[in-house]
Amino acid sequence: MAALQPFSPASAHPRPSLPSPVSRPHRLGCHYIVNSSISRCSFSKYARMQEGGRIAFFYNPLLIQISHKREVVTHATIEEIQAEKSIVEGSAKEKMDKAIEVVEASFNTVRTGRSNPAMLDRIEVEYYGTPVGLNTIAQISTPDGTSLLVQPYDKSSLKEIEKAIVKANLGMTPTNDGQVIRLTLPPLTSERRKELLKVVGKLTEEGKVAIRNIRRDAIKAYDKLEKEKKLSKDNVKDLSDDLQKLTDQYIKKVDSLRRDKEKELMTI
Repeated sequence: MAALQPFSPASAHPRPSLPSPVSRPHRLGCHYIVNSSISRCSFSKYARMQEGGRIAFFYNPLLIQISHKREVVTHATIEEIQAEKSIVEGSAKEKMDKAIEVVEASFNTVRTGRSNPAMLDRIEVEYYGTPVGLNTIAQISTPDGTSLLVQPYDKSSLKEIEKAIVKANLGMTPTNDGQVIRLTLPPLTSERRKELLKVVGKLTEEGKVAIRNIRRDAIKAYDKLEKEKKLSKDNVKDLSDDLQKLTDQYIKKVDSLRRDKEKELMTI
């Protein structure tokens, strides 16, 4: 924009009659600048700007007069803030609960000193060209503390089940007698325990990442509400702090599950 040039209002153009700053009427085409000493009006050709004790006049079709600071701020009510928090944080909590369930299920697949049908939960079998969970096509039981028995509902799937168990590398060799598959858990060696501890550590980190991603998505939801003017920047900061506290609680739950699993693995 070109620099404004000072001029005398008594020259070619007479000075218009201006409304007082206190009683400005609302006119079509006028826009007041928040936190500024100048107001704009698209149909005026004059502007007056005051600095110290001097008054300078400028020619510009957009600026007309000095105005007092005027600002209207809309604040969300406590009820509105709590309503938005209930929706966003409630959804995040529900997803974090599911993330904890996934961590627990993953830990159950890590074998310890005793047999557990959950050890086979993550095994998928190619069944008529479609990968399906082993526990959906077979009954899995524990005849004793050191063995597993797999009884397929369809005997024709025995070979595929055996192949899937071997591929899962569970440290157990399946025995197929044409009717069922038996698995015997060998004693855990010190080396094998260390390997399983690493698996538990990896599953732990995956669980934490999932929870942090849920928090990130919830923060984005708050940011969106701020852009929509439904929440202020301070509102979003406070709600984000509360969300971080919730996230920390779930991270502690993951760590607690990890400690329990490690203790179970190290028990001989």
